[in-house]
Amino acid sequence: MWRNNIGSMGTGNSLYRAALVSALSIVIWSGAAVGSTASTGAVQPVINTTDVSLFYKIYDAAEGHPTAEQLQTDYIEAGSEGLQVFSRLRNITGARIAGTIDKKPGIYADARRCAKVLPQVRSRLAGALERLAAAYPEARFPPVTIAVGRGRPVGVGGPEDGVQIGLEALCATDFLNADVEDRFVYVITHEFVHVQQAQEFVDQEAPTVLEVSLQEGAAEFVTELIAGGVAYSHLQSATAGRELEIETAFAVDKDKTDLSDWVYNATKDNPGDLGYWVGYRIVKSYYRNAGDKDKALREILEMTDAQAFLDNSGWSPGVSLR
Repeated sequence: MWRNNIGSMGTGNSLYRAALVSALSIVIWSGAAVGSTASTGAVQPVINTTDVSLFYKIYDAAEGHPTAEQLQTDYIEAGSEGLQVFSRLRNITGARIAGTIDKKPGIYADARRCAKVLPQVRSRLAGALERLAAAYPEARFPPVTIAVGRGRPVGVGGPEDGVQIGLEALCATDFLNADVEDRFVYVITHEFVHVQQAQEFVDQEAPTVLEVSLQEGAAEFVTELIAGGVAYSHLQSATAGRELEIETAFAVDKDKTDLSDWVYNATKDNPGDLGYWVGYRIVKSYYRNAGDKDKALREILEMTDAQAFLDNSGWSPGVSLR
């Protein structure tokens, strides 16, 4: 699949509307064209949050219980181009949002606190993406839309439509990273890395466990390289001391097209997504063993042959990467 997505679930507490207004009443953006740099040479990511303020205007006017019709007409249909893309790709409708509000009202009330970190997130993203642009000049930087969705997914990303992040979903997914600012920086950077990957590699009808794990593992490794951390940081502790056991099982399953045991299966109570972690370790091994790090980064991003990459990585189940 070309578009990565992360599911989420969670609850939270209500915060004051004033906090939202102060943090989200403007668009966090730059005047630079997509993929360009400012006069200083720094990458200026376009991060649009207007859909969040639009959602909460409707949400507050309805005292936390907007109708499906209000959400469809006044929010989704009146929202940004990025929201239209998000809605189309992930089947976000007024009815589905209203249904999630009824079932999980806490995630929409709690999402306001995450809005406060968005200015700092933008600043840190600019630094991370500048490092990516320096190491990989062909890097593309489509716009980011942060909007409110139906509780999931956390994010999706592609080269043509940009990156879309569900504020309420990512805010609720605190098992990824307890620090909200880190969580947003690493997840958005992860999605930007997916944008760079070779389309023929990630846009497959029936990818194998190895292929998807390397797609996601590459995004995790490059995120760590340029932003200082990974989106799925919880997997580090969940796998400690189990490297040989987990990776031996992975080696048996790597050619399967049933992905359910390895990716896209995380929940709040079950770390899941172990393929992300194994893929990260394979990519890290490849990079560590490479003499030319710039060339290795290019080969990671432009990977098209998963088995050849694995064969050249120096990875084996349980290998030490310290």
